[in-house]
Amino acid sequence: MKKIDWYIISKFLKTFFFSIFLFSIISVVIDVGEKTDNFVQSGWSVYKIITDYYFSFIPHIIALLFPLFVFIAVIFFTSKMAGRSEIVAILASGTSFKRFLRPYLITGGALALLLGFAASFIVPKAEVKRTYFEDVYVHGNSNYSKLTKKDPLLYFKLDSFTYAGIRNFNSEAKSGGPFFMNRIKNNELVYNLRASTIRWDTAGGPHWNLSQVVERTINGMQEKLTSEPEKKMKFNFNPNDLKDDEYADVKMTTPELVDYIKQEQLKGGEDINTFKIEFWRRFTTPFSVLILTMIGVILSSRKVRGGSGAHLALGFVLAATFIVMDRFSTIFSTKGNFTPWLAAWIPNLVFILVALYLYRKAPK
Repeated sequence: MKKIDWYIISKFLKTFFFSIFLFSIISVVIDVGEKTDNFVQSGWSVYKIITDYYFSFIPHIIALLFPLFVFIAVIFFTSKMAGRSEIVAILASGTSFKRFLRPYLITGGALALLLGFAASFIVPKAEVKRTYFEDVYVHGNSNYSKLTKKDPLLYFKLDSFTYAGIRNFNSEAKSGGPFFMNRIKNNELVYNLRASTIRWDTAGGPHWNLSQVVERTINGMQEKLTSEPEKKMKFNFNPNDLKDDEYADVKMTTPELVDYIKQEQLKGGEDINTFKIEFWRRFTTPFSVLILTMIGVILSSRKVRGGSGAHLALGFVLAATFIVMDRFSTIFSTKGNFTPWLAAWIPNLVFILVALYLYRKAPK
């Protein structure tokens, strides 16, 4: 590492963190103006609003716009260097353009790792508190626990051979009914259980209480029928798994998200693409930091008429294109049958080609 490397790294980090800090303040001010009535309605103290909501809102907004601000920071300070002919002097001294890129990629890599760690472990914990306020006071839900499925029938898979369903499940009361469970073997029904109600109980260990239970065990032409007024059973789902929480994917850490995807695949969940997209995005978004860093350097390293304004304008166009591509690929995956990992990677794959093209055309 030479002095010029530390000079570029210092400029990069100072510009990036200053822009993120400034934008965070602006975002908080705008959000306060929009949610003043909601804060009054909540009855929360100023201290609680700051510590419970805004300490969670700031990580959310930073993670959301992190790659964009890396891109803008790179374009801004590199364009200034080009305007002062510093880059011309660096390249004229015998430094190759590839060598000139090294401090940018080192810093971009470090920021990408920071974003990856935060997106996997820090931001999901913050999202729990932020989304709680959004659901209760912003979206008009007077009780957060009333997040229930719109469809009165919940139908899901317990394992490779067992299917279950609950009607009219109420997540506030943690109960519903009627409940049924079928076990299939060799395409034939071998076991059926029906209960008029099912209720979650934690006394003596978490379990489900079933009432007016009727069980049928079928073996060829033979059938055994039993009934019980009440039965305790343990299943591989709990009340939280039955909530229709629109923020569920962003509130899970990456290990929790992996476990949830495995369980949903086993159960045959229909909205699993949303969670798969979120999983892959936690890897593709940090990677996009490196790509946008490289594109930003190449675009702004040439001295042009118009200075930083021209560079920033072109940068915003490319950033907007990246965001639009990301949104479209996500919609195609969540609403259609587009492969989730490919949908998450498409914007990066396209912009890798853009970066390679610009690199070949960059002044060496």
